[in-house]
Amino acid sequence: MTHYQPYLACIALVAISVSYLLGFTPAVVGVVFVGMSLVAYYYYRRDKAAAVRGEWRVPESRLHFVSLCCGWPGALIAQYRFRHKTKKVSFRVLFWMTVVANVIGFSWLHLPKGNLMLKNGAFEIENFTLSHSKSEALTSTVFFLTNFRER
Repeated sequence: MTHYQPYLACIALVAISVSYLLGFTPAVVGVVFVGMSLVAYYYYRRDKAAAVRGEWRVPESRLHFVSLCCGWPGALIAQYRFRHKTKKVSFRVLFWMTVVANVIGFSWLHLPKGNLMLKNGAFEIENFTLSHSKSEALTSTVFFLTNFRER
């Protein structure tokens, strides 16, 4: 059993936080990573419990999909915590491919073209919210989540 997994997950979450603090990404990026990590942790816990009881399992494709959708830090912590999905080589290879895809995607957001695309997307979400919502609380929340800190 490897013991680096929780540290790697923490390093990733620190990198995401620093990216926000330095103004490269809006808060919504961190919220998505944390939220999907919680979903991944839940699915791994559920799958491990089902495996122990001999019940219907969570499909591996779902575990990989959640990891690909920014949930890999939570998946790493769950793999370590529950000693689950750590032996099957084909699963591990595909899991690490989801991690690499996330790292590449997150890194791309820090390049000029990726950052511009992220800013344009955030601007579009803000405009959509302004034109379709009468709720001041929703509008304020969306602006908080999509706003970039000044560099």
